[in-house]
Amino acid sequence: MYILIAGGGKIGRTCATRLVARGQEVTVIEQDPARYAILEEELEHVAQYGDATEIHVLERCGIRRADLVVAVTGDDEDNAIVCQVARERYGIGKVIARVNDPRNQEAFDLLGIAPTVSPTTSVMALIEHELPEHELVSLLLLRREGLEIAEVQIAPASPAAGRAVRDINLPAGVRLISVMSGGEAEIAVGDTVLEPGDKVLAILKPGLEDLLRETLLGARTVRR
Repeated sequence: MYILIAGGGKIGRTCATRLVARGQEVTVIEQDPARYAILEEELEHVAQYGDATEIHVLERCGIRRADLVVAVTGDDEDNAIVCQVARERYGIGKVIARVNDPRNQEAFDLLGIAPTVSPTTSVMALIEHELPEHELVSLLLLRREGLEIAEVQIAPASPAAGRAVRDINLPAGVRLISVMSGGEAEIAVGDTVLEPGDKVLAILKPGLEDLLRETLLGARTVRR
């Protein structure tokens, strides 16, 4: 498998090093002279100098035979361009893009670039997950499948507290996966009873977060 990586920063360099160690054929494109020098010293012929958004650079790096293109530069616009060029000009079906600023995620979605990885969004989800009390946290977005996995913590005043899963009128497009209670997890089945403090994992279609929150936690109150 031939993997072309645009961006030789920490992410690109680490991925390339591990892939080479696994016997994969890899090329890393980096336009910063200092970073390129480090890559060349560590990975030798794997590193190529140039701007990955330029066609002649991609051609020189063998994009026509690439099986996978990974764009992990520090510039979201560059990452989008590389992935778009790979798909539209060279017919490469598998691309992975880094989204540095979560506010740009919608642009990647509109372009149909998937999967994407947003370090900021991932870290924020983990932080929210560790807060002593949290309502709904989006843990994972399965863009290709059009699904999302979220966690909801049941509060004492939640309308779902003390009720069995079968008695909860979940919105269409939402299913409960598991319930963490007292440090132990179990698969959510019809007779599983939700109790205050339980952490419930749900799989749902994106955009149904508010309906899930309202169903399990009740109407949101506005703090003044």
